Amino acid sequence: MPRAVTQSHSHALARSKHRWRRYLADERAEAAMYRSLGRRRQGEEREILMALADAEKRHEQHWLDLLGDEVGRPLRPALRTQVLGLLAKWFGSVFVLALMQRAEARSPYSKDPDATPKMAADEQMHEEIVRGLAERGRKRLSGSFRAAVFGANDGLVSNLSLILGVGASGVSTHVILLTGAAGLLAGALSMGAGEYVSVHSQRELLEASRPNPAVLKIIPILAVGNNELELLYRAHGMSEEQARARAHLVLEERTADSSIILDQPEDVSHEEIGTGMGAALSSFCFFASGAIIPIFPYLFGVSGMPAVFTAAGLVGISLLGTGAVVGLLSGASPVKRALRQLAIGYGAAAATYLLGMLFGTEIH
Repeated sequence: MPRAVTQSHSHALARSKHRWRRYLADERAEAAMYRSLGRRRQGEEREILMALADAEKRHEQHWLDLLGDEVGRPLRPALRTQVLGLLAKWFGSVFVLALMQRAEARSPYSKDPDATPKMAADEQMHEEIVRGLAERGRKRLSGSFRAAVFGANDGLVSNLSLILGVGASGVSTHVILLTGAAGLLAGALSMGAGEYVSVHSQRELLEASRPNPAVLKIIPILAVGNNELELLYRAHGMSEEQARARAHLVLEERTADSSIILDQPEDVSHEEIGTGMGAALSSFCFFASGAIIPIFPYLFGVSGMPAVFTAAGLVGISLLGTGAVVGLLSGASPVKRALRQLAIGYGAAAATYLLGMLFGTEIH
């Protein structure tokens, strides 16, 4: 075999072994993350996370077998894996699960000839399992958290737009500051009241749609030939055949179990939308916390264009943060969501600033 071919083969093998060691390091780190998260959970979630750690150990063994005696010194896992490990150790929250969902989705095994098809399938399944675990946390957060994140975002964008629009018309710094304070209070109160009405109304609608428990008492005295129970099931979405079979079964057994009305979870829907007061307080506080940021430069005596650039910069950083958080929780790219949030916020502020300049010029 020519020497050049031999050297090329040796270099390719060396690169493969380095890649295997990297995979080995990542598998070990991911197994450690699942164990760390599992120790913070109880019951079923703990069992699932520990089982995922065991699955990563099986993948680890595959790379150990390929490397044989050439495992060498342990490599550091990829930077994102290291960051995930620290987050899992420190927080152990839905944010980490959302990040791990994305990490499983980016597995290179489906394109790597040295990984088995079973390993690639495992990684896809792990993504779905972690998605399911993260979904539980998202449901627990979705009510008040939604009001908090979007309240802060509204406060940032609306008050920055208000301040820039008024400031561009040429008014004094004192007027801009008063305008910003008024915008903060008006917006926070409006957001809080609106969120309370929205969530409270949604809970009332859900409550009105729940079956009446009093219906259970009449089941034992319904006639077997009566079709009202069949109509009840059809009204709740069953087909005619399903409703007839279900009604016949219930009337024959004369059961008073609540499942005869409709198979529904206990109160999951109510938990997901949160309470009216909780959503209102979150919306008020986070709108105010967002709306105060563009006022900071004016509070400390900065005026003119330096104040505009400072306010826009502070709001931009905050928009990037809220966008990244939403991206993490949704399992999407935090970078893309952060940039989208920034573009929307700056677009609204720029439009208002230009209108303020236009009106200011016309007034003068």
